[in-house]
Order: sequence, then C-alpha cells, then structure tokens
Amino acid sequence: MSDGTFEAFRRAEALLARRQPLDAIRALEPVLEDEPNTPSVQLLAARAYFASAQLNRAEAAFRKVVELDPTDHYARFGLGKTLHRQGRLHDAVRELRIAVAMLPSPDYQEALNEVRARIAVENSN
Repeated sequence: MSDGTFEAFRRAEALLARRQPLDAIRALEPVLEDEPNTPSVQLLAARAYFASAQLNRAEAAFRKVVELDPTDHYARFGLGKTLHRQGRLHDAVRELRIAVAMLPSPDYQEALNEVRARIAVENSN
C-alpha cells in the first residue's frame, strides 16, 4: 500500500468513526481501486456501505472479505447483520452461527438470538 493509499485509508477510517459513511466511501474509492483484494480495505468499505444503508454493496464487500479470509469472524458477523437487514433471515442465521462459533462474543450471540426470535415470530403467524 503506497503512502497516498494508506493516508486515504486512514482518512476513510476517521470519517466512518465520525459517522460520515458517505464521505468515508468517497475517501476509500481510490484505495478500493489500488487494493481491491486487501481484506482490510474491503472490510472498511463494507462497514461504510452498511452504515449508509447500501446493503447490496455491503453484502458484496463482506462476501469478498469472507472469500479472501474465511476465518474473519467480523466479516461473517457483518454479513449476517446485512442479510438480517435485508430480511434474508435464514441466510443471516447461517453467517451469524459461523461468527459465534469462531468467536462467542456477546454481540455476535445477541445478533444471532435476534434473528432466531424474528424467525420464530414469523413462523408463528
């Protein structure tokens, strides 16, 4: 990663931390062009897309991270959350179960329980 690319990446991280996902996406565009197969770049893009409700783009970026690094539990978690927001509950459960198996964190378990509860409610109707 060149110095300019690294600076753009850091700028995008800072913008996302300040809850400016659209600005983060714009800052990240040249980084995505230079480093399309770098998991950290795709993960930052996925988070920015998710935060700006660009769910199809978020899904594609999270899937790219999983393809590049199948052991990335956070990418599985993000993918599960994205699928949940899209209403694809069974797909979300699959990804969230993998994330929980990789890292049994309370956040991951809570997200999985939330999707399972929603499925149960839908099945009872």
